[in-house]
Amino acid sequence: MKNLILLGLLSLCPALFAQTPQPPEIAARSFLLIDVSASQVLAEKEADTLVEPASLTKLMTAYLVFDALRQKKISLQQTFSVSPKAWKMPGSRMFIDPKMQVPVEDLIKGMIVQSGNDATMALAEGVGGTSEHFVQMMNAQAQALGMKNTTYQNPEGLTETGHLTTARDLATLATRLMTDFPSNVSYYAIKKYRYPGTPAANDGNRNLLLFRDPTVDGLKTGHTDAAGYCLVATAKRDFPNLQGRRLLAIVLGAASENARAEEAQKLLNWGYTAYDGIKLFEAGQAVVTPAVFKGKASQVGLGRHQAIVVAVPQGQAGKIKTLVTRPDPLLAPLQKNQSVASLKVLLDQTPLTDIPLVALTGVEEAGFIGRTWDSLTLWLK
Repeated sequence: MKNLILLGLLSLCPALFAQTPQPPEIAARSFLLIDVSASQVLAEKEADTLVEPASLTKLMTAYLVFDALRQKKISLQQTFSVSPKAWKMPGSRMFIDPKMQVPVEDLIKGMIVQSGNDATMALAEGVGGTSEHFVQMMNAQAQALGMKNTTYQNPEGLTETGHLTTARDLATLATRLMTDFPSNVSYYAIKKYRYPGTPAANDGNRNLLLFRDPTVDGLKTGHTDAAGYCLVATAKRDFPNLQGRRLLAIVLGAASENARAEEAQKLLNWGYTAYDGIKLFEAGQAVVTPAVFKGKASQVGLGRHQAIVVAVPQGQAGKIKTLVTRPDPLLAPLQKNQSVASLKVLLDQTPLTDIPLVALTGVEEAGFIGRTWDSLTLWLK
């Protein structure tokens, strides 16, 4: 049985249906704007339509490389050889050749900054043994992340039958990449890179927003004739009531390199102005502290280990309502970080978001006497 607990009405004004802000016209085949801090979609068009990802594929390649680094299967200083297959990769390159032994960190920079297909293949072969096995790893990771509409055929993103994804799946990947590997996000903000001994051509980051907007710190561009010009762009801006608010804009199938940058910039600017980021609870703060029965503790705090933030149409914060849904009665044992309840945020009775709440501490099961006493208490109720 679920018990609805009203946490608070932040306004005494009569409920009025809020007008959802309308996004600007975006010249792209599909697009998606996510408030990463609030885990909310702010705008979208054809977000579930299958498209070719082009070099946005390299976001998944980077995810697996970063994961191998985290697990200490490889190191940044370790060198990988350059196979003939990597050397002969068509398209964008960092211009490495089989005579070189290239450190992993330089290959990462070559893949991210220069969008080097040769660097990407060298990393795929170094981490996966073969590019074919690495592609299997990519598809397994996509499924693990919940990217249900994504299928990879190669690690670099060149056009190949069945190599497909969606804007929504790319948002899932990009968000997890930043969340799971925060120390590696800085690679995506590098504006220029060239490996020693290679020509200076192609040493600039194709993400034009890095040169135009100081709040943009990533992530990746892509282009093929079939995919058009694509960009996954993210920015982090500070506001008096919320520091480090992050948005993610995905623009797919734009007409040119400049167009994809302009359309992504348009989305980011609109998102920051049309929606206010509101922090409801601090990281680790208990949203509610319900009673616990049959446990060694009599109550437990339910909340999140990250700040709870919502995105609200500008000027509408006073109309927020919050509700918690949880089991009643709440019985021990409870594990720390166990998902126990749900925080529902509504604006004028319209659901905005639904946020899982976890037990901030564990509660062990009580002994026989404690359990018996609480059973009697519950029976009397």
